[in-house]
Amino acid sequence: MKGINKDQIEVIGIELETKTSNQNGKAHIDCGHLWQKFQSENILAKIPNRVNNEIMAIYFDYEGDYTEPYSFMIGSEVNPGTEAPQGMRKVTIPKSAYRKFVAKGKMPECVADVWHLIWGTKLDRDYTYDFEVYGEKSQNWENAEVEVFIAVK
Repeated sequence: MKGINKDQIEVIGIELETKTSNQNGKAHIDCGHLWQKFQSENILAKIPNRVNNEIMAIYFDYEGDYTEPYSFMIGSEVNPGTEAPQGMRKVTIPKSAYRKFVAKGKMPECVADVWHLIWGTKLDRDYTYDFEVYGEKSQNWENAEVEVFIAVK
C-alpha cells in the first residue's frame, strides 16, 4: 500500500444501468456482466481520443461505505474535453490523494483478494472515486498485476 496523489482524469466507457453492492455477491455478478459486454462489444476500440490502451474500472457515487450501493463503470482515460459517444458515459475523476494497492496473481481472483484486503485495512477512505488500472501487466491471466487506487482523505 503506497500513498500517491493523482491529477484529474477523464474517463469514457460504459456503466451499470443501476447501482450495485457488495451484498450477497451482487457486485460480482453485475460487474462480471459489464466486463463481458465491454469485451464482447470491443468497447475499448470505440472510445475516442484515448491516452493509452489501459482499461479502468471505476467505483463511484457511493451511498455510504463499501457495504452500501455504488456505481460502476469500465472505460479508458481520454484527452481532456473529449465527448462521450452515444451509449457511453464520461466521468471526471478529480485530483485526489490515494492509497495504491497492487493485485498480483491469477485473474480475477487476485483482484477480489486485494479488495478483501482493502476492506480489512484501516484506511481513512473518501468514498468518492476508487479505480483499478488494467495495463500491460494485466494481460497474462495466470500471473497478472492490476493497480488499485483507493481515494483517501
